[in-house]
Amino acid sequence: MSTRTRRRTDVLGKPYYAETIELPDDDEGRVVATLVRRKATQRASRKAVLHVHGFADYFFQTPAADYWTARGYDFYALDLRKYGRSLLPHQTPNFTTDLSAYYPEIDEAFQIVTEREGHDHVVVSGHSTGGLVMALWAHDTRPELAGMVLNSPWLDLHGSFLLRTAGTKAIDQIGGRRPYLAIPRDVSGFYAQSLHREHRGEWDFSLDWKPLQSWPVYAGWLRAVRRGHARAHRGLDLPMPVLVLTSDRSGHPKTYDDSCDSTDIVLDVEQIRKWAPKLADHLTLVRVPGALHDVTMSREPARTAAFDQLDRWREAYVD
Repeated sequence: MSTRTRRRTDVLGKPYYAETIELPDDDEGRVVATLVRRKATQRASRKAVLHVHGFADYFFQTPAADYWTARGYDFYALDLRKYGRSLLPHQTPNFTTDLSAYYPEIDEAFQIVTEREGHDHVVVSGHSTGGLVMALWAHDTRPELAGMVLNSPWLDLHGSFLLRTAGTKAIDQIGGRRPYLAIPRDVSGFYAQSLHREHRGEWDFSLDWKPLQSWPVYAGWLRAVRRGHARAHRGLDLPMPVLVLTSDRSGHPKTYDDSCDSTDIVLDVEQIRKWAPKLADHLTLVRVPGALHDVTMSREPARTAAFDQLDRWREAYVD
C-alpha cells in the first residue's frame, strides 16, 4: 500500500503544489513518486488532466498547464519513480526493468484525481516514453477516460532495421541477464540545449534532473521499452479518443544548427505516425510544422499552432 504526504508548494512555486506518494521498496530501497497540481483558473472544476513525462525528464512544462487550466481543467503531473522530484540519492536514475512497474503510482495518482478530488472527466497525457507508458497503462487497467493526448510518443527504436530486429533480440537477452549494463550511445546534448534558457532555449529546468547529456541507458530498461513497443505494435485497442501530436519532420544534426530549433531531433516522426494507428480506432494524427520533440515546448509560432490543434481536437471529441 502507498502513503501520501501533505501538499506543499512545488519547486515551480505557486500556484503549483506537490505531494509525495510513498511506494513499496524495490531492490534499491525506498521508492517515491510525486504528484504536482495546479488548479483551474475558473471556479472549481470536475475536469482534470493527468500528465506523465518522458525519459530523462520531469514536469516543468508549464505551457501545457497554462493551456489546460485556462480551459477549466485542473492539471496534474506525475514525476514517476526515479525521475525528477522523485529521484532519491540511492537510486539509479530513470531505471526500471518493466514499464508496468509504474502502474502503482499512476493508479494512485488517478485515484487522487478521481476519488479524493472528485474529477469525473479526466484526460491523460504522455510525452515520449511517457506516451508509451500511458497507452499501455490505459490498455491494461481500463480506467474511465475522456481522452488521451500523446505528445511525440515513443513507439519504436530510432535506428537501423538491423538494430530494431537482431539488435532487439540481443537487448532482450542481455537485459534479462545484466539489467544494469550501460548501453554505449552518443548523446550530443543538443536537445536539452535547445530547451534550456542558459544555453539556446527559453525554459528553466533543473540540469540535475534533466542533464544536458541525458542519463545512461541500461540494458534492462531498454529491454522493458522494446517489450512495450512490441505490445503497442500488436495493437492496444484503446477505447477513448486519442490525439497524437508530432513535429512535421525529424532532424539529424551533426553540429548545432537550425534543425535543433525546429524539428524532432530525438525520435523519428515517421515511426510514430506508422505505429500510432495501432493504439486506437479513434485516433487523430497531427503534424505541427517547426515543432520540437516536446511539441508543447516548441518555439513560436509552432507552440501556438500545437495548442490550436489541441483546441480543435478537444472541442470536437472531449468537451
